[in-house]
Amino acid sequence: MNELDQFIKHILKVKYYFRYADDFVLLGGNQNALEQQLSAIDNFIKQELSLLLHPDKVSIKKYAQDIDFLGYVILPHHIVLRTKTKRRMFKKLAEKKQLWQAGEITAESFNQSLQSYLGVLKYCRGFGLAEKLRNEARMDEQLK
Repeated sequence: MNELDQFIKHILKVKYYFRYADDFVLLGGNQNALEQQLSAIDNFIKQELSLLLHPDKVSIKKYAQDIDFLGYVILPHHIVLRTKTKRRMFKKLAEKKQLWQAGEITAESFNQSLQSYLGVLKYCRGFGLAEKLRNEARMDEQLK
């Protein structure tokens, strides 16, 4: 993916470009320019990387609209956790808690999962969710 980074930054000269693994975002103020860049990127990854853009995951939006990226919804002035991500997090934590209570995993393993989820919440408006996760886990005293 380094080739894509170099193409976008040095050939297309996109100022605001973010990528994590195979997900990326371009920000720009001109819809026509973004459409041209999208077409150039599509051609580049087909020809040079033998990859395809996922048709359902490509969109051009106005700045005031949200950006769904890496499990978060990014808004102009804050970031929230995607609802699907939140549901999955609570479901997985409940599953881990059952495994811990059944003795199939250690308290340390359960705590590592909890800390991982709490870490995800540090990057968004997730204080209330963090408290709810801790309450769902209800083993703070046992982990000390």
